[in-house]
Amino acid sequence: MNKVYVVGIGLDGIAGLSKNTKTLINKATLLVGSDRHLSYFPYHPASRLFLSNFTQAIEEIRHHLITSSETVVVLVSGDPLFFGLGRFLLSEFSSERLEFYPHQSSVQLAFNRIKVPWQDARIISIHGRSLDVLIKALQQGQDKIAVLTDGTNNPQVIARLLQDLHITSQYQFWVCENLGGEDERVRCFSPREIERRENSAFAALNVVVLIRQQQQEGLNLDSLPQFGIADNLFLSFSDRPGLMTKREVRTLVLAELSLCPGQVIWDIGAGTGSVAVEIARLCPSSQVYAIEKTAAGHSLISRNCERFQVKNIIPVLGSAPDMLHSLPENCDRVFIGGSGGNLTAILHTCSQRLNSQGIVVIALATMEHINTALSWFQSHDWHYQILQVQLSRSVAVGNLTRLSPLNPVTIITAINV
Repeated sequence: MNKVYVVGIGLDGIAGLSKNTKTLINKATLLVGSDRHLSYFPYHPASRLFLSNFTQAIEEIRHHLITSSETVVVLVSGDPLFFGLGRFLLSEFSSERLEFYPHQSSVQLAFNRIKVPWQDARIISIHGRSLDVLIKALQQGQDKIAVLTDGTNNPQVIARLLQDLHITSQYQFWVCENLGGEDERVRCFSPREIERRENSAFAALNVVVLIRQQQQEGLNLDSLPQFGIADNLFLSFSDRPGLMTKREVRTLVLAELSLCPGQVIWDIGAGTGSVAVEIARLCPSSQVYAIEKTAAGHSLISRNCERFQVKNIIPVLGSAPDMLHSLPENCDRVFIGGSGGNLTAILHTCSQRLNSQGIVVIALATMEHINTALSWFQSHDWHYQILQVQLSRSVAVGNLTRLSPLNPVTIITAINV
């Protein structure tokens, strides 16, 4: 059976090939590849087939295999089975007819150049593909991400995406160009530095590597807005960086709470403490109890209090409603960001401890919890109103912009009349 030999080659050309691979290529009677790959063998006597139209090239290769005993060698970049032509060839020919001779992949070279282990890296191609998979990986806070780019989805697009998503994770941004070639260049930038550069600032052959960094404890408080702090300024859960009340929803919650000076406020299911911090900064004379059942969350609340230099938050470790009975004062305002499945019991305790004309605001993501809350308010004759929040943020898609939706949230505001 005549075979097709698929050979990976790097930017160093023939010099990077093993002796056995060179011998195989020397035996070829038909060389298939791009202009760049075929240019490495200017004096090879074999017939040449340029890979411009893949469908047509496949038909010609199939014709050669059937009508002659030619040795067909297909030249590709790096590892043929790593986002390469190999997958396409396997869909056209039986595996028995194909033999693969991989070279080092661009991602392998990139991580070795920046001296970072990569066995746990997330590898994403946006070469001719959408940015959706990359967006999800960034929102999840993946520690190491390698991105295969193209002329449209280039480093500048990735940098704009990082800015647009407002993610809590911060990334070291490496651009690795012409890996394995004489003009190889590996540089580290901030996303803002990348964004300011021209599209032509980087070689067409490049890989972007994003390495997640530890969030800095220090913060320039003078540059912060009065309220509506960006999500990425809060210290967050390392394994769930997006788990917090988002900025847009947070500002609506603050408005619904109708805050006044000198109040006692409960933030139940406080998570990272983002809502509590906003309240404490707006109302320094108020006392904010941030109740959180996880030790990791309790620690984050304390660290965010120190980060934003707020002194009027009391972090409380424990589950509601049990921990609510230990709080010393009746309260004026309650925000419920998480109930741990105890929403009815929490509302019952709040009704006993809430001052007259006190306000409860709940942010809910599921229909079941919405139904539970409404049923309780109706059965207890509380006045309430519902705000359905469906928001989207703009995200760069190449040179264009699209809207990326946040999860819908229902905000219920109820008054203890």
